[in-house]
Amino acid sequence: MPKQDKDITEIITIDGVDMVSLLGPGDRLLNSIQNEYPDVDIHVRGNTITLSAPAGSTGSASVGQSQLTDARALVIELLTMVQNGQDLAPADVVASRLIMDTHPHTSPSAVLGEAILTSRGKTVRAKTVGQQQYVQAIDENTVVFGIGPAGTGKTYLAMAKAVQALQRKEVERIILTRPAVEAGERLGFLPGSLTDKIDPYLRPLFDALSEMLDPELVPKLLATGTIEVAPLAYMRGRTLNNSFIVLDEAQNTTPEQMKMFLTRLGFGSKMVITGDITQIDLPSASSGLRLVTQVLADIDDIHFARLGSEDIVRHNLVGRIVDAYTAYDERVQAQRSEREDAREFAQRIERRAHGATRNSPDRFPPRGR
Repeated sequence: MPKQDKDITEIITIDGVDMVSLLGPGDRLLNSIQNEYPDVDIHVRGNTITLSAPAGSTGSASVGQSQLTDARALVIELLTMVQNGQDLAPADVVASRLIMDTHPHTSPSAVLGEAILTSRGKTVRAKTVGQQQYVQAIDENTVVFGIGPAGTGKTYLAMAKAVQALQRKEVERIILTRPAVEAGERLGFLPGSLTDKIDPYLRPLFDALSEMLDPELVPKLLATGTIEVAPLAYMRGRTLNNSFIVLDEAQNTTPEQMKMFLTRLGFGSKMVITGDITQIDLPSASSGLRLVTQVLADIDDIHFARLGSEDIVRHNLVGRIVDAYTAYDERVQAQRSEREDAREFAQRIERRAHGATRNSPDRFPPRGR
């Protein structure tokens, strides 16, 4: 029987940092770290954190050793964030662990430490590597498409960048727009005026604005036209100069609407188009967002950022739900392809049989003399 080594231990001494900021009130951040690495025992005494895990049998590594190394790296990353003045939450622990697992050469503190916007004590920042790359693409390109499932922060981060650009006086106004396409409903049957009917479709944009700006300031900016929130149809015939323009729910644009919107781009402006091509509500027409990925793929200064389930920052069930639907869609598509292949094969056999029958000498027996 292999000899079992003693536990292995790592000791981290913390200097110049409030331990409550690192471990959280009631040790909630410490508990989150423990949950991420259940084979590691974590003890705190004063400003010293001791991590220990069972060693493997002589000459072999153990799961505990691997988790101990990762847990130590996570604590160091969290410490760096606190030293940089960042307030931590349990979600930051989970996000850091995910970044370390999926992008081992990327520092979580570098990803989660870049603040886009701070308002009323709340900081908006990228939470995943994919989101960080999306934000960088917005900085570096005039037109950016953010494509991905719900919960990946496509629209929220785009709006944060818009507010940031306005505050820095890089643009003179923000324009937020959506196509007024109903998910199984009809606008005409809703009560109220046209404005009342359209408002629910634009409400998510208003809600996000209220989180990023002083709620008392938003109505004033809307009244002066500094911020405009309007249906996509209202963009027709305009040239949008010195503006940061965000088109949300772009999967519900037709190809004609997408072309119309993109050609509104004026001097000194930037566009971000967001959407999820798996949630198209158009009754019959093809999606402009799906088509544009093929038409504009090779044009400079236009970037397509694709976010996935690993970039979802809502409840962890959302990511699993998205993955389950994606797997289901792939199975359905595979079955459809198999049926089409079988149908085509049967038609080929039938054509060959029909041709053989036509050319058979028995079809036209010789006449009797």
